[in-house]
Amino acid sequence: MAANRYGDWYFGWNIVAAASVLTLLTVGMRLGIGPFFLPMVDDLGFSRSLLSTIIAIGMLCYGLGMPVAGYLVGRLGTRPVLLLGNAVVVAASIWTVNARDPVGFTLAFGVLLSIGLALASPITLTPVLTKWFVRRRGKALFFLSTGSMAGIAVMTPLLTSAIQAVGWQATILGFAAIYTLFTVPLALFVIRDNAPMHADQTAEYIASKPAGTQPVPESLTLRQAIYTAPFWKITLGLFACGFSMNLLGTHGVPMLMDHGFDPTTSSLGIGLIGLVAIFSTLILGNMSDKVPRKKMLSTIYFVRGLGFFALLVVGTHWELYIAASIGGIVWAGSIAMSSALLADIYGVRLVGVLYGCSYLGHQVGAMVSSWLGGWGYERFGTHWVAFGSAGVLLLIASAIALRLPSRDFTLMAPQALRA
Repeated sequence: MAANRYGDWYFGWNIVAAASVLTLLTVGMRLGIGPFFLPMVDDLGFSRSLLSTIIAIGMLCYGLGMPVAGYLVGRLGTRPVLLLGNAVVVAASIWTVNARDPVGFTLAFGVLLSIGLALASPITLTPVLTKWFVRRRGKALFFLSTGSMAGIAVMTPLLTSAIQAVGWQATILGFAAIYTLFTVPLALFVIRDNAPMHADQTAEYIASKPAGTQPVPESLTLRQAIYTAPFWKITLGLFACGFSMNLLGTHGVPMLMDHGFDPTTSSLGIGLIGLVAIFSTLILGNMSDKVPRKKMLSTIYFVRGLGFFALLVVGTHWELYIAASIGGIVWAGSIAMSSALLADIYGVRLVGVLYGCSYLGHQVGAMVSSWLGGWGYERFGTHWVAFGSAGVLLLIASAIALRLPSRDFTLMAPQALRA
């Protein structure tokens, strides 16, 4: 334990900080496609539907890469997977800026870059955090989600400014260079898979736990876990989450511009969601280990669903900023709560690959919204089709979340998980 503490400082928080930075970069690029959208359409001569389809393919590949990342982390460890992902991102970025035809651009930007980012996604980093944190697991995973929100808040306006200054090709290459400067040292010198025996549990916390309350579901196999009801409820919620998050990241800026806002205001409005989410995480993270997780998850989906309807009707700068601020309060929590619930219900041994499989639902939702956002606007001349669908799906996800098991459910027999 001493090797993992410096005075009163627990080394696990260093890993949380490193994971949050890496998530900022990967999620910021994958969900921050909005600033690239119109410049790519103009430069490559693609229609909105074609580029939306390419992005949708990329989101599906990003999702398919999640279970692979979870599996590789279980076999190889976190560090090798992060370094492999970095190499793939660099190669894909170079290929992307040199691809001009739809097939080559799809393979480079849609497929390869998505796989590289998946190998350094929250799926890769969640297992190491669940090993290092038990008592404050919800808080740690919320901070990891902060990286995702910071990616939206920081990367969206930065990418917009960079594209306006040097073009989208140089921006992608610059991202690959900066990504490498962060990923390699953090992977080599900060990320550690070997957590102390009792992780962050204090002697008092361990003594307060009744004897023999180790969660039984650790004995479940992956196949058994996938066939249980809580897994699919969480996955359906993540489908709505991915649908909404990627719709906003890909089509949020174009939607606001089509509604009369200038590019800078549009990107700042979307970025404000992530900025507010960074600060709200400090509160939600502390609440997550005290308030029933399913109730928090349900509230997050409900408020976010209302926020999508609000974004469709805002007409002034202040209305946009108010709607974005309210939405930002709950933007960070769904993924953190979902991963924490998976760890609570099924144990840390399966959380990596289970989270990867469940997150595939997130990316299927992202794929559908990427396509629907472009097709719906070209077909009907309105963004209500896609953004209204996001609001409805989130309200449905809110109702489903309330039917998830409570934290005490981890102490029940595995057979009860099928109920």
